[in-house]
Amino acid sequence: MQKRYDVSDGSVDMLTNPMEILGSLTSSIKSELDEVMASEPEKLENMEYLQSVNSELMGYSSYLIVRKNGETIYSGKPESEKDYLDEAYLELDIEEGNIYVPDPVPYHLTQMGFTFPDGSSGRVCIVTNLSAMVPQLRSSALQWIVLAIAVLVLCGAVLTMWLYKSIIKPIGLLKAATENIKEGNLNFNVKAETNDEIGELCIAFEEMRQKLKEQIDISMQYERENKELISNISHDLKTPITAIKGYIEGIMDGVADTPEKSERYLKTVYTKATDMEKMIEELFLYSKLDSNSVPYSFIKLNLNDYFQDCVEEISMDLERKNIDLGFFNYADKDVVIIADPEQLKRVIINIVNNSSKYIGNKKGIINIRIREEAEFVQIEIEDNGKGIAKEDIGHIFERLYRADASRNSAQSGSGLGLSIAKKIIEEHGGRIWATSKENIGTSICFVLRKYEEHKIDE
Repeated sequence: MQKRYDVSDGSVDMLTNPMEILGSLTSSIKSELDEVMASEPEKLENMEYLQSVNSELMGYSSYLIVRKNGETIYSGKPESEKDYLDEAYLELDIEEGNIYVPDPVPYHLTQMGFTFPDGSSGRVCIVTNLSAMVPQLRSSALQWIVLAIAVLVLCGAVLTMWLYKSIIKPIGLLKAATENIKEGNLNFNVKAETNDEIGELCIAFEEMRQKLKEQIDISMQYERENKELISNISHDLKTPITAIKGYIEGIMDGVADTPEKSERYLKTVYTKATDMEKMIEELFLYSKLDSNSVPYSFIKLNLNDYFQDCVEEISMDLERKNIDLGFFNYADKDVVIIADPEQLKRVIINIVNNSSKYIGNKKGIINIRIREEAEFVQIEIEDNGKGIAKEDIGHIFERLYRADASRNSAQSGSGLGLSIAKKIIEEHGGRIWATSKENIGTSICFVLRKYEEHKIDE
């Protein structure tokens, strides 16, 4: 339209406002005539000039009319065009403006008033036959309709692709994931392909799946360990029960036919029963520790005094086993810790008993050493036993674990001693570990935090 009808402004308003486009027709010629009227009005009586202007207007389906004192002095209307324009519109008393003539043929008039050099009033009219523009307007409207439909189709396709990629596809993945979870399958991944709310939902769902899988794996591991625990307990209880049953049958059958023999049989039965009782007690304690149902009574303890008492209590029992117990405190005598004295003593006794069982027939030596660090104390219990193999050292704190794969009863005990010690130390906020060299000995160390009054107050 801009090229065909010499419209200077190619804005969208021209297609939505009819008067805007009609008023903009032949704008460059109108500007030229404005200059002539202002500076050289005499040219508007020059027929050659008017003919040249009219020839130019003919290219825009328009023609020129010049009037002087209400009389037409020039009309460029083509001979082939019938005279449908009522002159009454040309006689309207306006100096400048746009007029739309609807009947019988639509015309658009652009009128401009001026004054001739002799003082006569003049008027220039640019007449545009709008019926010649209808095909162009129809074509233009059709192009816009086609363009609008194409834009709508393109927008619909883009929106559909966006909905599929950002919403429908992720929701489909989440639906498939829920089906997998419902069927008990957690071995899959939910990947977030976008950074919007749907992507955040996928990330949250994946984190939930991982947590569920971890919990199920832990539960399955715990179930396997419980089955293994029951199997090991059954094995460990079967041996003393079989021994007790055999000795009692010997007494009943008269095999123990002397008082000395009967006494020895009864002492053996009592020892086996005592071992079973200790095993059951430790199993019960481990169960309570595992379920965090053991009450702790934490108090302030002088480290040196507490270990002195423990060493005196333990040393007498070790002497009967031909084991020397040494105590070396390299820490300050006034160091204080916060601990449950009963449970901490159980830790020391369990470690010492474990060391004494694997010393063998040689002269046993167990040393307890205490060292002080900036914020904690380290307790080391060292023996000169047969040591632990490298492949076993990392498992000795597992429940019912024994480096002796045959699990014979040569060394009595439940196999829970070090596991119980580990749980108690962890409840005290410390940690426990072991080092060992085969045929040289084993050292089990644990650390406890020192009591510092100003830090407790904070």
